Amino acid sequence: MEMIGIYTVPLIIVLAVVFGAIKKVDLFGSFTEGAKEGITSLISIAPSLIGLVTAVSMLEASGFFEILSNFLSPVCNMAGIPVEIVPLGFMRPFTGSGSFALLNEIFEKYGPDSTVGQIASVVAGSTETTFYAIAVYYGAVGIKKTRHTIPAALTADMLGIIFSSAIIGMFGHNLNH
Repeated sequence: MEMIGIYTVPLIIVLAVVFGAIKKVDLFGSFTEGAKEGITSLISIAPSLIGLVTAVSMLEASGFFEILSNFLSPVCNMAGIPVEIVPLGFMRPFTGSGSFALLNEIFEKYGPDSTVGQIASVVAGSTETTFYAIAVYYGAVGIKKTRHTIPAALTADMLGIIFSSAIIGMFGHNLNH
């Protein structure tokens, strides 16, 4: 199986070149045009991404997520959501790498097979980097008004956290065996 992985990318490149040659496509011209469009897209979304990364870094460095976790702990306890995953739940809509760093911290502190680790795993897999995705995709096509996208996406993220806790609460003990 490992041999397939080694040859997959070179095979795709060879097939693209062969197919392009058969169809008489200017392969180098197509490649440079695609690279040019990629750089143009990068330049158009860079301000949104820089602002997003700066804001998340400032919130994390200020201790905002910890203060928020402490504030929300009574509500989380009533809802059956471990307060340990609150920072992950708030970080996930903003940044994938930041949320996976928090996920790794949860694994190191509680273990991946603990209830908190299992819930955090499901949260990471069932929620989206909402603001990052909107910044990239909407920015790439020039959409400035997101309308209902953000409320709908954040609702889906919140439900992902709630149902992750509920499902692991009901079935998580079976995952440890």
